[in-house]
Amino acid sequence: MSQNRQRPKDVPSVAAVSGKIDDVLDGIRVPDLPYPAGKLEPDAVSDWRPLLISCWSEQRDERVTHVIRSVHLEWSARQVNAAYVADRIMDVFLKTSGLHPGLARRVARLRFYLAWRMNLEGRMAFSKTLLSWLDSLQEWRGWSDSGGRSSKVLLDQLDALVIAVSASFESGNTDSVEDFCRQWQDDSAKRNAQAGKLRQRLLETEQGAAKQRKADQTSRALIGRALQGRRLPVPVVRFILDYWQGLLKQSVWDSGLESDTFRHGSKLLEWLVWIGDPSLSDKDRNRLYHVGEQIGDRILDVWKRVYHEALPAEALSGIEAVMVSRLRGEAPDLVEALSAAGSFQWDSSWLGFEAPAREAFEPFEGQWFVEGEGAREQRRFFYAFLPESAEILWTNGVGVKLGLQTWNEFQSALAQEQIRPLPQLTPFGTVLAETVAVLAGVCEKQRRQREAAAEAARVRAEELRREKEAAEERRKAQEAEREAELQRQRQAAEEQRIADEKAEQERIRKERTLLAEKQVDAIKLGGWIVVEPDDDSDEPTRLKLAVRINASRKLVFVDRLGLNRREFLEDALVEGIVSGRIRVLGTSAEFDDTLSRVVGRIRVGRN
Repeated sequence: MSQNRQRPKDVPSVAAVSGKIDDVLDGIRVPDLPYPAGKLEPDAVSDWRPLLISCWSEQRDERVTHVIRSVHLEWSARQVNAAYVADRIMDVFLKTSGLHPGLARRVARLRFYLAWRMNLEGRMAFSKTLLSWLDSLQEWRGWSDSGGRSSKVLLDQLDALVIAVSASFESGNTDSVEDFCRQWQDDSAKRNAQAGKLRQRLLETEQGAAKQRKADQTSRALIGRALQGRRLPVPVVRFILDYWQGLLKQSVWDSGLESDTFRHGSKLLEWLVWIGDPSLSDKDRNRLYHVGEQIGDRILDVWKRVYHEALPAEALSGIEAVMVSRLRGEAPDLVEALSAAGSFQWDSSWLGFEAPAREAFEPFEGQWFVEGEGAREQRRFFYAFLPESAEILWTNGVGVKLGLQTWNEFQSALAQEQIRPLPQLTPFGTVLAETVAVLAGVCEKQRRQREAAAEAARVRAEELRREKEAAEERRKAQEAEREAELQRQRQAAEEQRIADEKAEQERIRKERTLLAEKQVDAIKLGGWIVVEPDDDSDEPTRLKLAVRINASRKLVFVDRLGLNRREFLEDALVEGIVSGRIRVLGTSAEFDDTLSRVVGRIRVGRN
């Protein structure tokens, strides 16, 4: 079926899409597919080969993704993506390949095999041998599931594909599938060589048959028109049917409708009818005699031109008897001409036959057409237009005749959409390249989205880190500020406390000084004081006032024996009393009570 083979448009090579296949298998993520929650260890990934073998052996038409979703097993992300890519490629192939739906569906079941191989090999799943075979399926674009022998040939080959793929599943390698594809290509080359001879032989045969049909139908149309509605003698009818129909047919075959022999034969047919029908010839007896004298010789002359031999003598005997009877003026026995002809079929349209211009049918030659829809559709190849009969020769593309159809019938069927041109086919390589390109675009978009999301997350994390650091710095600054404030408050409180204590001490000192001054003023001669020793090992010294010198404000003390004289200025003595190194005896209790009262008042005032 390679005749008029479509040239596929330029498509990317396997090398151009192979890298993208691996990128898609590793990177794409499709919603609602059973991806694992995380990266699985190799031992945790389920073996899907038994499941795929079962689906292939049963020749199931469902998607691989549906199959793996229907079982509760752990699949790796690569397995899920391989199933999705295989489904996507074959779904597009089913819609755009242009092959018969039954054939496309059989091929699309390879999705199970391709999913298995892509998971293992990635881009290597689509070997050159496999792709070449899948592209060559376009040769079968005219295949229809007609149940005929040529239809079963392909089905038998596809049954062999089932066996080859099953063997690959069992062995774990692709050898059997590769061998099948190579054998298919070899068989295809042999079929194409044989088909060329069959097509040429069929064309020559049908061209001859068309020419013969034209000659036969034209002669019948002429005779039918001449006999229609006429009552003629039986010998005239028999001569026309037994001899003259063949002569007209042969003249059309030999020389066509424009030849002299055909024109003479047509004219003699009209004269035979005119002579045999009294309603025509009785109106002109002179002409009847004239025609009767010449018609026999003219019939013999035309016959010899066509067949190159003399007309048998007995053929004209009936005509001659009729002529004699008519010339005598006798009334011959008449019959309905067409009824006497029996089941004579004729079509008057052949009398106005005119083949369409070449420009009208040339665009359709060598094209495929489809009748019906879906699995019931039938495909046929417009192999040739037969201008002799204005008929279309339909074949199955390999030289097997499917039928003939007149040009008018074809135009009517085309206008009513009972038949339609076969849409442009899409080779598998194109399906693969375009599908992978689309998926690679989606994968790249997802990758950029993931990178953008990761960058956004990184930027957000950096912002959060900076915000946290800034918040920490603000917290520390606030803490330091609070600590400084507290420190300032503590320092101020401490300074206030120290100031208060100093003030209290100063007040206490002043009070003590005032009391001490009073005590000093109150010491009378003979009054005693006790002076604490400078060294801890000594004992306090008791002294008695011996002399008070008012002019110099000096007091002179002596011990009990009047010896060990010591002098104190009033201020020094006051200072000693305030510091507690000197006590005034006799008045010390009073001094202590007074001092306690003073200190108590000061404390109450502070609280």
